Amino acid sequence: MPVFDYDPPERFVAGTVGEPGSRTFFLQARTGGRLTSVALEKAQVAALAERVGELLDEIVRRSGGQAPVPALPPSGTEDTGPLEVPIEEEFRVGTMSLAWDSERQVVVIECFEVDDDVEALEDAEAALVPDPARNLLRVSLDGASARAFSQRATALVAAGRPPCPFCAGPLDPAGHVCPRANGYRR
Repeated sequence: MPVFDYDPPERFVAGTVGEPGSRTFFLQARTGGRLTSVALEKAQVAALAERVGELLDEIVRRSGGQAPVPALPPSGTEDTGPLEVPIEEEFRVGTMSLAWDSERQVVVIECFEVDDDVEALEDAEAALVPDPARNLLRVSLDGASARAFSQRATALVAAGRPPCPFCAGPLDPAGHVCPRANGYRR
């Protein structure tokens, strides 16, 4: 099983390929000439961004503000650039784990390859246990980098299709069948 370990990465971002409504989401880590891209769902990006932010807030709270974690990303740490090319998917993410390494004072994000062998409902719980036979992307980020990642990922998820002003469902450029318009396109 390949382990793609970035401790620390020069760059770690969430990004997309495609038009809103049919985007593919990626996490991408780079150090030097080594580049790893993994695909995941929009909901996974949203959950990861939210959990990283919550973890950092909790670290600051528990340390009484003494942890090396900024409340906001320091200026100059924003990364608004596109994903780097070539974007070659190493694997699709299934489960993720998030931890704070208090000794090194870094956030550790682990993304495990989806387990396609899980077919039965009773095996779904087994899929949550990391399997050493699956690919793994592991990234260690300092507090400022983790805060910047969380902010960019949150903005990325929010940058999708605008919501319908009537039903709040996503608007499609080709038209939107709004349930509040009795099936007529808006």
